Amino acid sequence: MPILEVNNLRLAFGGLQVLDDVSFTVNEGEIYAIIGPNGAGKTSILNCLGGFYRQQAGDIIFTGNDISSLSPDRRAALGLARTFQNIALFHGMTVLDNIKLGSHAHLKSGLLDTLLYWGRAHREEMKLREEIEREIIDFLEIEHIRKQPVSTLAYGLQKRVELARALAMRPKILLLDEPVAGMNAEETEDMVRFILDIQEERDLTIVIIEHDMRMIMDISDRIMVLNFGCKIAEGTPGEIQKHPEVLKAYLGEKRKHG
Repeated sequence: MPILEVNNLRLAFGGLQVLDDVSFTVNEGEIYAIIGPNGAGKTSILNCLGGFYRQQAGDIIFTGNDISSLSPDRRAALGLARTFQNIALFHGMTVLDNIKLGSHAHLKSGLLDTLLYWGRAHREEMKLREEIEREIIDFLEIEHIRKQPVSTLAYGLQKRVELARALAMRPKILLLDEPVAGMNAEETEDMVRFILDIQEERDLTIVIIEHDMRMIMDISDRIMVLNFGCKIAEGTPGEIQKHPEVLKAYLGEKRKHG
């Protein structure tokens, strides 16, 4: 049974049809990529999955439950974590504090406990910090910057911190919106390694949007291609590279002879 099922998704802003009857499934443990030209509707799909956009038609089934009407925070608590094309971190806070925010939905302390910082709140805070430092900071190799303000970090490290915050949400599915956009070759190589390690070692399902076609073809199990809000192809990387509609719409006709 797929971990995620999207049925007949339709989204429009005014007279602009952004997504037109898009359906797909994501299997547990796979890396599922969504590609297409600029404006094809890729980020809009992630926004619908995360609850930031509310589609006009269609439903979203996650782990067998319809989450179409749930708020973003409820979806996050159920196991949908997201990174953003434009980094969405609190720049005045340290790396560690930014990452800890990802676990907020799972804390059980009441408001009074939190305000007074005693009892269960203190125990949860210590356990959370230990878990983050042991399982996430070490995993993503950012121990050396954990006390630094995010604003002092290079772009590639900020993207890694955002990934760490998403992992702190203990997700079942990780939604990655252009995780290597703007990175140099070394930063891209590091991020690709972390994404593959996340999938293999943590058995996480990943839905990824990215314009780096070499990366997508190398790491994806399956790929869906959008054009003008419509799904035009779906398949393995090998199948997508040869699909005539994809060659025409996105990869370029020259790929037929390249």
